[in-house]
Amino acid sequence: MKVTCSRKSRAFAVIIVLVAVTVLAMLAGAFAYAMKVEARLAANTNNDAQFYWIGRGGIDRACWWLALEGNQPYSSKDQYWNHGPGDGLETNSPLAFESLDNFTIGPGTVSLSMTELESKININTADAPMLQQVLTLMGVDAADISVIADSVLDWIDPDDGTRMAGAESDYYQGLTPPYNAKNGPIDNIDELQLIKGVTPEMFAGGSPTNVTGNARQHLGFGTAPGQVPDYPFGLRDVFTPFSNGKINLLTADENVLELIPGMDTITAQNIIKFRDLGNEPPARDVGRLLAGANPQVMQQVQRYVDVRGDTYEVRATATIGAVSHEYTAILYRTGPNVQVVSFYRTK
Repeated sequence: MKVTCSRKSRAFAVIIVLVAVTVLAMLAGAFAYAMKVEARLAANTNNDAQFYWIGRGGIDRACWWLALEGNQPYSSKDQYWNHGPGDGLETNSPLAFESLDNFTIGPGTVSLSMTELESKININTADAPMLQQVLTLMGVDAADISVIADSVLDWIDPDDGTRMAGAESDYYQGLTPPYNAKNGPIDNIDELQLIKGVTPEMFAGGSPTNVTGNARQHLGFGTAPGQVPDYPFGLRDVFTPFSNGKINLLTADENVLELIPGMDTITAQNIIKFRDLGNEPPARDVGRLLAGANPQVMQQVQRYVDVRGDTYEVRATATIGAVSHEYTAILYRTGPNVQVVSFYRTK
C-alpha cells in the first residue's frame, strides 16, 4: 500500500526543519561567541598577570637602585633616583650607566618615577605649631585654624578626649552619613577630607602650575563673605602619611620649606640656592644650608629638618605593545636595605 503526504504535511515538515536549523545555528553562534569571550577573558587574565609581574619587577629595580644609594649621608634631587646628573660619590657608582626609563622586563618595558616623601611634611608626626603654620600660610581664616589643627590631632591620637576646638566620634556620629574618628595614624592622605573643618578647597588647593611667588601672599587675610577660597596650595600638596618625620632640606620645595615653623622667606630661598649644584661646592648639611640664619630661627628649624630621606613613592609604568598599566609602591630604606611597604595598581 502506497502512503502519500499531503502538501500541507510536507510544508509543515519543511517549516519544522527550518526552525530546527535556525535554532541550531543560533546555539552554535552563541557557543562560538561564548568561547570567544572565554578566550578573551583568559587572554586578559594572562595579560593582567604579565603586567603585574612587569610592574613588580620595576619596583624591585627601584629597590636595588635605592639600596645602592643607601650609604650616602644625604639624598638630593641631583641624584640618579630623581633623573638627576649624579651627586658626589654617586657619579662613580654602577647607576651612572643605568636608566629609569623603558628598560625591558619579560615581554614588556617599565619606566620609573620616584618621589622622596621626606620632601613633604608627615601628617602623623606634625605638631600643633606645624599644623597652624601650614594653615596660616595657606590663608585659612583665623577662626578655622585652631578647629582644623585640633581636629587633625584628635583624629590621629588613640584616645577619645577632645581638644578645645577639636572633634572626636561624638561629632562625626552627628553627620550624614555618620562615622567614627579614626583614633590612629592616617594611612591615606584623602582621610583629611573626613576631618572637621577641612573643605575640598583646602584639601585640593590650586594647581601647582598656577602658583607663583611665595605662599605668604595670602597670610592672615582669609576670604571675604561669599568669596570662593583660592588657596595657593592644598593640604595634599604638602602633607604625606609616610616619611621618617623629618623634612629633607635638599628635596623640599620652597612652599614646604616656608611651612617649617621659624622659617622665613629669605632663609628658604637661601637653602634652595646653597643646595644647587651650580654652586661649588653645594651645601649638603643642615649647618651650611642654614648659614646666615638668625640663631633663634636656626634652633627652631633644626627640630624639623634633615638632609636625608628614606621613604619613597615609586610609580612604575608597565607597557606591553600599545597598552600600559601603572603601579604604585611605597618603599622604606634603612641603610642599604629597602622594604616594600605597599604595592598596588593605580591605572
